[in-house]
Amino acid sequence: MNVGAIPSSYATVPATRFAPAPPTASAAPQATPSATTQLSEEALAMLDQLKSRDLEVRQHEQAHLAAAGGLATSGASYTYQRGPNGVDYATGGEVNIDTSPGATPQETIERARTIQAAALAPAEPSSADRAVASQAQQMENQARAELAQQKTQNAYGAAPTAAPSVDIYA
Repeated sequence: MNVGAIPSSYATVPATRFAPAPPTASAAPQATPSATTQLSEEALAMLDQLKSRDLEVRQHEQAHLAAAGGLATSGASYTYQRGPNGVDYATGGEVNIDTSPGATPQETIERARTIQAAALAPAEPSSADRAVASQAQQMENQARAELAQQKTQNAYGAAPTAAPSVDIYA
């Protein structure tokens, strides 16, 4: 399941999906001053939007990674758009998280809580993030029901064959 799928909102140039770029001294794209001084006002405005979006996307995905812990199956992957200065800017991204249930109901509950925390970690979770959190909540609820059933079985020594009933005669 993917967490952090941020849709691209600046689709003036076709976006391209790439593997995550290797870390550098600064993760945000850098443009040379001479490359930006020869751009039109419109191109400079677009460049400002792309820079802002790039920062937002990277912070969003890093929040997912930080909260996912060991459930993250990979680093963040980004969708890039090339700016008018020739630099690629992240306009969307995702973090893959292992959403499989645990070996026990208790482990499943812990995993579901971690998935929910990772999905809702960014300051502004996307609709995809909220959907993942909802699915994790359902997984947690199901595990809690299984745990309650196990406790009931352990208390009675075996699964009850029929639901208990009360006979009242007047």
